[in-house]
Amino acid sequence: MIAHLSGTVLTTKNISIVLDVHGVGYRVFCSQRILRELKAGDEISLHTHLAVREDAMDLFGFPTQDELELFTLLIGVNGIGPRSALGIIGLESIDKLLGAIARGDIAYLTKVSGVGKKSAEKIVLELKDKVGRFDIANMEEFRREDEDVLEALKTLGYRTDEAREALHLIPEEIKEQGDIIREALKLLSRQ
Repeated sequence: MIAHLSGTVLTTKNISIVLDVHGVGYRVFCSQRILRELKAGDEISLHTHLAVREDAMDLFGFPTQDELELFTLLIGVNGIGPRSALGIIGLESIDKLLGAIARGDIAYLTKVSGVGKKSAEKIVLELKDKVGRFDIANMEEFRREDEDVLEALKTLGYRTDEAREALHLIPEEIKEQGDIIREALKLLSRQ
């Protein structure tokens, strides 16, 4: 089983990338959120899931372990395949998705093409109790202002996962948006 890949992006397509790992090109399916951030030549590390079917073996890649774990939970729901799960994860941030599942927000989940009301209800029913293992405290604290800061950091060229990680490390006593951005930039420059 292939659990992790690090390498250089050779090409990006509408649903996947080709990742060069020491001269071997792996086709890895990624969420639209990740695909929008990547271009040829980028270095990336992905946690992967190998989906084996009768006629194919597909690799699905995620920038964080939490996204991989959530993907695994989603494909465990009857009727949710790997492509649908990838679409759900790629809808917006993992924090928003976990919040939607925890709150039972069916409308949020039905935004994904191919996920109807019944599938969304099934996801909420089966996963509501399981999302507790994720860092829900941080998920609930992710405020609207943090979304604005996240967008600002992405505009400056930082990836969503590294910007989000920096935001979680900023002390709570820092409240002003400008101060939050300055602190995040300090943290990101140390990486």
